[in-house]
Amino acid sequence: MTTFTTLITGASSGLGAELARQSAALGHDLALCARRTERLAELSAEITASHPGVTVRTYALDVTDPDAVRTVFRWADGETDGGLDRVVVNAGLGKGRKIGSGRPEANRETATTNALGALAQAEAAMEIFRAKNTGHLVLVSSVTALRGNRKAMTTYGAPKAFVANMGEGLQSELLASGVPVDVTVLLPGYIRSEMNEKVEQKTRFMVDTQTGVRSMMAAIEARKRRSLVPGWPWRLIGPLLRVLPLKVVSKLV
Repeated sequence: MTTFTTLITGASSGLGAELARQSAALGHDLALCARRTERLAELSAEITASHPGVTVRTYALDVTDPDAVRTVFRWADGETDGGLDRVVVNAGLGKGRKIGSGRPEANRETATTNALGALAQAEAAMEIFRAKNTGHLVLVSSVTALRGNRKAMTTYGAPKAFVANMGEGLQSELLASGVPVDVTVLLPGYIRSEMNEKVEQKTRFMVDTQTGVRSMMAAIEARKRRSLVPGWPWRLIGPLLRVLPLKVVSKLV
C-alpha cells in the first residue's frame, strides 16, 4: 500500500497541531516538528489512538537553525517509507511590537522565525523535492501579507509578505522549468489559535481553529497555487485590500 507522508513544522500547537489532526484523518503518515517535544509526544499519542493506521514520527526542531532544519528534513525523508511527499512550512511567531517602542528583540525574533526560518525550511524541502522530481511545498503566509499593518502587526505582516513572494517566485521558476513540484501559498485570515488566544478584544471575521484549518486543508489538497482562507470573507476582502487607500485599510485590518 502506497503511503503519503506530510511533514508539518510548528506542529506542537495551534494551526500546526490541527493540520496534523486533519491530515491524519485523510490517512497521511506524519513527520511532526517543533521545539516543544513534550507537546509533540502528546499530539502523537492522540493521533495514534484516533487513527491506528497512521504512522507519526516527531522531531525536535528550531526553524531558526538552518543546519538543523536541513538535517531534520533529510532525516525525516530517509526514515519515511517512500520519503516526504508534502512539507508544510507553518512554524511562526507573533511576538511583534510597535516599531520604536523599545522592544526590538521581539521584532527581531519574529522576523527571524517568520522570514529566515521559512526560507530555511523552503530550502531544505525543495532540495529533497528537486532530487526526487516530485513533491508539494505548502507555505503558510497570512492576509497580513497583502498590505502594511499597524502597530504590533507591522513586523508580523512584513515577513509573511516575504513568504508569499518567495512562494510565487518558486511557482514562476517551476512553471518555466517544467519541474513537477507543486507550491501552495496559503493566506489565512483570522483563525483562533494559541498564538492569538490571549487577545481579549473581539476580532472581526475570526473563526475557530477547526473551521479555519478545514479551509486550509481544502486548499492544500486541491494544490492551489494561492488561496485566501477561509474563502468567506477573505476572497472578497483580499482584492479590496490591495487597492483601497491606506487610511481605509488601516481601519479594516
